[in-house]
Amino acid sequence: MRPHWWRRFAAILGLVYLFSGLFFVRTDQQALVFRLGKVVERPYEPGLHWTWPRPIARVIKLRVRETKRLAVGYLMPERVLERDSQAGQAQFLTGDRNLLEIRVIVQYVIRDPVAYVVRAREMQPLLASTAEDALTSVVVERQVDEILTTGKAAIQSEVQARCQLALDRYGCGVSILGVNIENISPPAEVVEAFRDVASAREDRNRIIRQAESYANETLAIVRGEAMRMVTEAETYRDRLVAAADGEAMRFSSLAAEYRLAPETTASRLYLETLEEVLPRIRINIVDSG
Repeated sequence: MRPHWWRRFAAILGLVYLFSGLFFVRTDQQALVFRLGKVVERPYEPGLHWTWPRPIARVIKLRVRETKRLAVGYLMPERVLERDSQAGQAQFLTGDRNLLEIRVIVQYVIRDPVAYVVRAREMQPLLASTAEDALTSVVVERQVDEILTTGKAAIQSEVQARCQLALDRYGCGVSILGVNIENISPPAEVVEAFRDVASAREDRNRIIRQAESYANETLAIVRGEAMRMVTEAETYRDRLVAAADGEAMRFSSLAAEYRLAPETTASRLYLETLEEVLPRIRINIVDSG
């Protein structure tokens, strides 16, 4: 009886061992199976699967459809551990030798589960170091004014491209979805100096705008006055030209009449001249007595 009991017990243990190889993969996951230390090439899709239990095989489940976030430049706030979100802020040197504190969020997904598990045991430290190196190389090529004003979008795109290129070279099986700059600010020690510089820059821009407005207004007035003077001069010129043309035509007609009747024309002109001149002459008559 005892040998028969042991066989039943061994059979039950064998069944339990085999059933322990069942595993379930959720819809947002893929599973990798390491069999005798080697990974199975095909990842397991969502559903119920079976493989040899430990120590023959080992199952690792990955959330390949989940967008992961990684903080670069500061620690993400964690309510459970009560960590300060301002701790560990990273400072970056700009091209004009200014220091800036830049906080970046890197969003990524798992593109190749096999490469993600096999080639990168500590993915987050590697990704954080790669993103920080890319951010450092991009920031050092720009001036502080560009970084604080119009260069944010360009910095994000270039950091994403450089970071993705480095990860592809490492073969980590990760795709960078985006790099978002959460905040760019000068260190606390020089905030007041940056504010003074920004205030001076605003004053300079305001004065320049006022000068340009005054110049445009003055130029408009001067141009209007110049156009008025030109118009008046052209009108005066046209009036003089018309008068001269009239006098020339009258003289030509008188010359033609004079050639036909010299004496009559000369007498008529003499009398017309006296009629025009005599009314303007003051005549005084003095009695001789």
